[in-house]
Amino acid sequence: MSSSRSVRKLEVVSPVPADIDIANSVEPFHISEIAKDLNLSPNHYDLYGKYKAKVLLSVLDELESSDNGYYVVVGGITPTPLGEGKSTTTVGLCQALGAYLDRKVVTCLRQPSQGPTFGIKGGAAGGGYSQVIPMDEFNLHLTGDIHAITAANNLLAAAIDTRIFHESTQSDKALFNRLCPPNKEGKRKFSDIMFRRLKKLDITKTQPGDLTPEEVKKFARLDIDPNSITWRRVMDVNDRFLRKITVGQGPEEKGMVRETGFDISVASEIMAVLALTTSLADMRERLGKMVIGNSKAGEPITADDLGVGGALTVLMKDAINPTLMQTLEGTPVLVHAGPFANIAHGNSSIVADKIALKLVGPQGFVVTEAGFGADIGTEKFMNIKCRYSDLRPQCAVIVATIRALKMHGGGPEVVAGKPLDHAYLNENVPLVEAGCVNLARHIINTEAYGVNVVVAVNKFSTDTEAEMNAVMNAAMAAGAFNAVICTHHAHGGKGAVDLGVAVQRACASGNQQLKYLYPLDISIKEKIEAIAKSYGASGVEYTEQAEKQIEMYTKQGFSGLPICMAKTQYSFSHNAAEKGAPSGFILPIRDVRASIGAGFIYPLVGTMSTMPGLPTRPCFYEIDLDTATGKVIGLS
Repeated sequence: MSSSRSVRKLEVVSPVPADIDIANSVEPFHISEIAKDLNLSPNHYDLYGKYKAKVLLSVLDELESSDNGYYVVVGGITPTPLGEGKSTTTVGLCQALGAYLDRKVVTCLRQPSQGPTFGIKGGAAGGGYSQVIPMDEFNLHLTGDIHAITAANNLLAAAIDTRIFHESTQSDKALFNRLCPPNKEGKRKFSDIMFRRLKKLDITKTQPGDLTPEEVKKFARLDIDPNSITWRRVMDVNDRFLRKITVGQGPEEKGMVRETGFDISVASEIMAVLALTTSLADMRERLGKMVIGNSKAGEPITADDLGVGGALTVLMKDAINPTLMQTLEGTPVLVHAGPFANIAHGNSSIVADKIALKLVGPQGFVVTEAGFGADIGTEKFMNIKCRYSDLRPQCAVIVATIRALKMHGGGPEVVAGKPLDHAYLNENVPLVEAGCVNLARHIINTEAYGVNVVVAVNKFSTDTEAEMNAVMNAAMAAGAFNAVICTHHAHGGKGAVDLGVAVQRACASGNQQLKYLYPLDISIKEKIEAIAKSYGASGVEYTEQAEKQIEMYTKQGFSGLPICMAKTQYSFSHNAAEKGAPSGFILPIRDVRASIGAGFIYPLVGTMSTMPGLPTRPCFYEIDLDTATGKVIGLS
């Protein structure tokens, strides 16, 4: 690529300033300049202000015959509650590839929820001198995708309760007549979406007046079992008091009270649909297929049965386009989707990756991040995301820190908000070496997918040369393609040049063939057990509820879907306190649920909170606006 592109060399200072101060110290390029570097013309994107643009899916159609670039996924070892810098490493690697190694590169990241931004974790734009900017826009409203998901999710929730209400107060005939009202000429007709339900019921008639009384009943009465409803309302705020609520307490709802609750917006199945969809038409089908519960006869009820699939697609029509942004060093970023990494698959969107791979061309690089440790994020990237995208990665990066490895070696507990124990601040090579069993298992598991593994040791100021050498030696002994030290937090792309070179070599070293962990045509239990084995488990036990759900999903025809395990990110096992590389344990499956529209079954290993709470002192204490300059301050 020509050197005229939008690359900015950073002037780094030490000690590293606060993330928001670094982000505010850099004036971003106009996003049209970043688009131009990718050979995008103004008709390929819609501007959202000066520093963001939505890239249109028509780009994929235009570049259909173009070759893809190299595809790299960034995962990590089992993390501490502080995080080990996967997002920062992803951004730093791309800054190195684009600003120092003269490669075309696109970073593909998830959009963060506003919940953690104002809660405990803070934002997710990277950190130090490896960030996406403008950082405040990235972490807050962005281009409104999460708001669109919230609106669509809650429209469906309203449709569910309203349908139960109307069915409870009307006869079959009255209900049918209201669903198919006469037009001005006095003729009744089915709306287009109703033909989807008619087809599902094997009713081939096209005129409402031709249906028999039995067919009228089958068509008009969904007969939803309120106890089976899995669809909950959502909002993009951490609000623990909405985890369990009752609805229908108004006098006009005729005593139709039921217990439900709110999830955080990024836990909505619609977010997972957005991340796994491959086109507008595919998204329409997935949204319509979402199952909200069962009828009293045990039949799955979908969004299309409720007549709302088309309306959901209209609310999501702009959200399907990825948002173009930039790093501190002017390399391009596509931000799109942000599904949970436990009850969903924790990866950014397929469409963003596909667009990026075409834009960078055959010698370019697309780097995407997978949530949590490689046992969760990378596993789901391979077995779920790559299955639906039909894309094949050439390299997987595993991010490790001395801090986390010491914890896995038997170091004291690491607690967010509390000072680190002295064991983490002073040299202790034996502790690091003991913890490398965790890294080794992640390397072995990831290599089994048929990709080259590069270990990125994210260096902290307290890490010593002996400790880092111990990690690199352990990584190579476990079969890594390469292992390198990175200082991108302190130095930006310059601190990840060695990583960039290693990734280039890993991608170019051969024609890697993706091998899935399990085939789709085996039973739900066999798939669960294959994943459990990769964790180190010797077996799986199922509660009565889990057994019942597996039987139901198999009977309903959903057993051919991939598996999305919902378990703690803090251990290979179900017990967050089990560090290192535990083995021989029995993995307990408490319940099994399904996201049919998104396209996966998710077993629950333990209890998963889908609505976080706020701590005593949330991040919002630090966040304010400089009213003189209009700049956000205190965002982390």
